[in-house]
Amino acid sequence: MGTWKSKNRHKYLLQYHIIFVCKYRKKLFASEHISDDIKQLSYEICQKHHVIIRYMETGKGHIHYMIETEPAMSVSKIVNLMKSYTAYHIWKKYQNYLRKHFWKERTFWTDGYFACSVGNVSEEMLKKYIEN
Repeated sequence: MGTWKSKNRHKYLLQYHIIFVCKYRKKLFASEHISDDIKQLSYEICQKHHVIIRYMETGKGHIHYMIETEPAMSVSKIVNLMKSYTAYHIWKKYQNYLRKHFWKERTFWTDGYFACSVGNVSEEMLKKYIEN
């Protein structure tokens, strides 16, 4: 498992498993370029906001993250930052390609997401699940 962090008068270890799905379940991560760019953009925005990505892997139409964060940063705030940042920059780079998939709107992710705290499952088991 991760290591406990200390700040002021509290200790914490907040780890989450988060999944984002491409809008309309499009298989956009079949393109290795988009997959790699989304991963890089995810690292950039998380580093800016002191969120640690422990593991990250893409399927054809979704991405799994295992992250660690501070108590002041809510899961919904992290999701909002990551989805908006990655969508904005991926559209900047792949506008012509994405217009073929989303001809009515400028979108990339579904509105929802999956998030659960990592507690009852060991980190190693979750890592294997994300990688496979």
